[in-house]
Amino acid sequence: MACRFHLAIAALLCGLSAGSVQAQPPNILLIVSDDQGYNDLGVLGNGIITPALDQLAAEGTRLTNFYVSWPACTPSRGSLLTGRYPQRNGLYDMIRNEAPDYGKKYTPEEYAVTFERIGGMDLREVLLPEVLQPSGYRCGIFGKWDLGTLKRFLPTSRGFDEFYGFVNTGIDYYTHERYGVPSMVRNLDFTTADKGTYCTHLFEREALAFLQENAGKRPFFLYVPFNAPHGSSALEPEIRSTVQAPKKYRDMYPPVDPEFRTVEKYRYASPAKVVTREARQRDYRAAVTCMDASIGRMLDVLKDKNILDNTIVIFLSDNGGSGGADNTPLKGRKSQMWEGGIRVLCLVRWPGGGVPADRVNDEFLTSLEILPSLAAATESPLPDVILDGFDWWDVIRGTTNSPRSEMFWQRKDLIAARVNNWKWVDMGGKAGGLFDLNTDIGETRDLSTTRPDVLQMVKARYARWKAGMEAAAPRGPFRDF
Repeated sequence: MACRFHLAIAALLCGLSAGSVQAQPPNILLIVSDDQGYNDLGVLGNGIITPALDQLAAEGTRLTNFYVSWPACTPSRGSLLTGRYPQRNGLYDMIRNEAPDYGKKYTPEEYAVTFERIGGMDLREVLLPEVLQPSGYRCGIFGKWDLGTLKRFLPTSRGFDEFYGFVNTGIDYYTHERYGVPSMVRNLDFTTADKGTYCTHLFEREALAFLQENAGKRPFFLYVPFNAPHGSSALEPEIRSTVQAPKKYRDMYPPVDPEFRTVEKYRYASPAKVVTREARQRDYRAAVTCMDASIGRMLDVLKDKNILDNTIVIFLSDNGGSGGADNTPLKGRKSQMWEGGIRVLCLVRWPGGGVPADRVNDEFLTSLEILPSLAAATESPLPDVILDGFDWWDVIRGTTNSPRSEMFWQRKDLIAARVNNWKWVDMGGKAGGLFDLNTDIGETRDLSTTRPDVLQMVKARYARWKAGMEAAAPRGPFRDF
């Protein structure tokens, strides 16, 4: 799937795909949810309330065979913004500290020198806003960054013009703290000005202000990476064991009784008060519904400004669902290499670019396609690096099949490889197998013993991919070079 700058320029010189040329350059609204389940969309019938996303699906195309590059947030988001495998861009694990999982609360001085505070995306990597800015795009991000907290790593140092959000893997939705340490940033400076306000509402506020300032005046790229419905990053078990959501949205779901239970052991607390499974699902769904309402208001502004149809709207989850999520019919969840960890929701709306309405597209696509596709749509030259995706617009328009035939994943000793319809999973030697996704999307029938030839082929393709990643130009922060 690799491509280089000169190939992209040649493709542009040969002519853009039909329907991609606009009277005005298309705007871009890229929305990412955090840990949302594959089945967590109202139109899919599981009872979750998502009218804005349902409208987006009705007016656009829903991708059902769509993958991210990693089963958790940091590397997945890094690939989204670079168009490169995590193993190629260097950010192939989490920028986080493990000690809070065992009850450790850092002092500000301790926290300042931990890896969570000093790690970041390699500065040689070219991010999506840096691709779009030369074409005149105003670029804003409001939400979860997760690619580094030092000033040189922050969004406004990496091509974005505006940033308001938090800079690590998770926060408390109201205090905006990461295990007691403030984590909200405006541009290059930490701030506690909005402490106490639910963060989804803050990201909505900033996104709407950005739209009011730029819509109809200049082409823009608005990136809204929510932390909803990720669990709260707090140390208190009764908070950390659920997803924080406003009462207004919790009340939209059936009441739960009891909401809490006492357990003898919860991570570092014994005994501990935690939410019940039913309450966690309600809270999770409420957080999704609140996020959906914010998305609806963004779409309303675009409609009011008469630019909605010339705005590329893409919505996806950063990885598989967890907590109260519903990944039906997929097996597994976030952090795992089963389909439920890496195959995610994705919606695309762009009628001005020929994207069909109310369409389901089952072509093999990934988040690696997003950067080259947005570059093609905006006629922005690609960076002179190896990319791992391609221009997907003709695939989404339904005029051609996806050229993607394989995808590979690695997280420490967890491995997955998909070649055509075959998928091999190795969950660190504890579980796994070979599966035919054409007939077994739920990965229930291991065909390793009946199709050893296929297993050998898929493993060989994975070995070839891994060798290619190891031979790639070295990038930090994890690689030894």
